[in-house]
Amino acid sequence: MRFRQARPPVLVSYAAFVLVGINVGISGVLLPSQMASYGVDRATIGIIFFTGSAGFVLASVSTGALIQRAGIRIALTAGGGAFVLAGLYLATRPPFIAFVLAQLVLGYGTGVLESGLNVYIAGLPGATTLLNRLHAFFGVGALIGPPLAAWILGFASWTVVWLVVAAAGVPLVAGFLLAYPGRERSATDAPGAPVVHAVPDGPGPSPAPAPARRGMLHTALRDRGVQLGTAMLFVYVGVELGVGNWGFSYLVQARGLHASIAGYTISGFWLGLTLGRFLISPIAARARATTAAMIYACLAGITAAIAAAWLSPAAVACVAFGLLGFFLGPVFPTTMAIVPRLTQPRLVPTAIGVMNAGAVIGGSALPWLAGTIAQNAGMQALLPFVLALSLAQFAVWRPIAARLGRRD
Repeated sequence: MRFRQARPPVLVSYAAFVLVGINVGISGVLLPSQMASYGVDRATIGIIFFTGSAGFVLASVSTGALIQRAGIRIALTAGGGAFVLAGLYLATRPPFIAFVLAQLVLGYGTGVLESGLNVYIAGLPGATTLLNRLHAFFGVGALIGPPLAAWILGFASWTVVWLVVAAAGVPLVAGFLLAYPGRERSATDAPGAPVVHAVPDGPGPSPAPAPARRGMLHTALRDRGVQLGTAMLFVYVGVELGVGNWGFSYLVQARGLHASIAGYTISGFWLGLTLGRFLISPIAARARATTAAMIYACLAGITAAIAAAWLSPAAVACVAFGLLGFFLGPVFPTTMAIVPRLTQPRLVPTAIGVMNAGAVIGGSALPWLAGTIAQNAGMQALLPFVLALSLAQFAVWRPIAARLGRRD
């Protein structure tokens, strides 16, 4: 596909990921207002994290089949529609039980959008750079979300925030219908056979016979390349959210920094993540570095930044948090970009969904484990734990790099 043909859907993809990032960014700001509105405590409101994650995982493992059956246009329209409808319903301030259940639909819509857009962009030429930009726009949304929500809460209810976010999703749904291709069928496809629009960013494995549709998920779960990619994202998101969720507490409790300085430092971490996704992949492309070499360099930077944040004086630690985010930035989107080189082309949509689900599980389990360790051993144990995860990333990336090397 030529760039001019790809441009409108790519731009819609970027806008969609900004909205997904805003959704993540507003959640923490809205929690106190939602707790007061429903008269519940932190433990009770925390149920929404589990229902939202459940919806996301359900979407991640089913999006591949949805794309195979209906095509990327209908899949994204369905995901965007679920997101908008859930947001509009939340804007009505439903009863608490319905509020919790609406998070399931919201998580499902978000999961379909993330998996579907990753599938589509992974199939375009230059997918590594495009996917890094895609996820960088997620970071843009995550940076916009908190001040936007805080501004609206200054003069209106939390329900108005959701009304604004849902309204912003309406033109995106229209964009999915207008800009994305319908389901295509080649001459070699049997009636009803799955079609994938994935074109590897480099030489990939030879096409294998299409597995039966009902066995697509089972086949993907048993595929070695999918298993490695899932493990990589499982550990990566544990590092990202372990620092993102607990870094503020670490800086205040273990380093004795003022809350405002700690807050700016964590903002610098997320800003570094966004800049890393915009900058590192183009720099690597100009330097003619392979994908494997680029990620090895990023993993080395991650490890060095964590060690500096742990062992250096507080002032250096603050800078190290920004560098940590910068080097973390390309890991997730680049891992998504190489999926067509890790598995059979027909498995790509399902594989990306499985990897997204693994990322969500890692993003829940490993930060929880980090918090549990910190609760028992003290907050100073956070960075040694994260350092161990960064070393685990090396162990997982090594066989992935070997597979890429055999196909380069």
